[in-house]
Amino acid sequence: MIAKLKRREFITLLGGAAAAWPLAARAQQPDRMRRVGVLNALAEDDAEAQLRTMIFQRRLRELGWIEGRTIHIEYRWSGGSPERISSDAQELIAMKPDAVLAITTPAVLALRQATRSLPIVFTNVGDPVDSGFVESLARPGGNVTGIATFVNTMGGKWLELFKEIAPRVTRVTVILNPDNPTSRGVLRTIEAAALSFGIRIGPAGVRSAGEIERAFGAIALEPDVGLLVVPDPITVANRALIIGLAAQHRIPAVYPFRYFVLSGGLISYGTVPEDQYRQAALYIDRILKGANPGELPVQQPTKFELVINLKTAKTMGLTIPESFLVRADEVIE
Repeated sequence: MIAKLKRREFITLLGGAAAAWPLAARAQQPDRMRRVGVLNALAEDDAEAQLRTMIFQRRLRELGWIEGRTIHIEYRWSGGSPERISSDAQELIAMKPDAVLAITTPAVLALRQATRSLPIVFTNVGDPVDSGFVESLARPGGNVTGIATFVNTMGGKWLELFKEIAPRVTRVTVILNPDNPTSRGVLRTIEAAALSFGIRIGPAGVRSAGEIERAFGAIALEPDVGLLVVPDPITVANRALIIGLAAQHRIPAVYPFRYFVLSGGLISYGTVPEDQYRQAALYIDRILKGANPGELPVQQPTKFELVINLKTAKTMGLTIPESFLVRADEVIE
């Protein structure tokens, strides 16, 4: 049973950049079939990836783009493979689309290696300035813009959750992909916040399911340890494995998105991924109508949700304060 207890929403307006992209784009006939590429670092059969794709498609239809009549969308699903992401990016750019949606930091990195001119809109990216994708949030410059996933204060918020629901935790292992610049940036914010909570941080870099299993072998030997999962195609694709191992070893874990908790994870605090795909569709629409991506401000997260799985908490022997449950946006029982 899923009970919605309270929701906090922060709403902001999209930036009103209206400057034109190259004059040639404006000169094109409005009835020309537009081509959009989508580079998704997850697998095509991933349920969450399919859900977000459906939301993206639906929003484009609402904006007047009809598949097969006014727009053609070419998808590539890389399944978390760095080699495949690179080749998929090159294939998409070779098709010379009018714009590309890049899902996750590895997808943006691969596309930027393939082009510095075709418009790219990203989602599921942490700090795009720190990653070198844009010059600034307000004026990205170049050919890349999009919707950021994290704010710098989230590292502290995640650690605060351990103190509220598992106060015995004195060490937190952070599972991340060490090759992902977003993951490295998020780790820095976690380490910066750790001192104020009296928590020691230990990063565990993983690039495969096997490395995740080996990491848990070491984590399970630590007393009073908690787990924090940084999103990446590798950790998202292996979320069932991570959730299962955390339950097996009774390790309190904090996740970045609600769908981890729906699958049995303990608790999550983060942005609402579905909203990012609606915003991404709007930016694709604006670019197809002549907007310059370099002048479309990067949208920062404005809506966050706190979700907890009470069944998982009880299995781990955790007592969740009533005050915490009242604050949660969703409690799964």
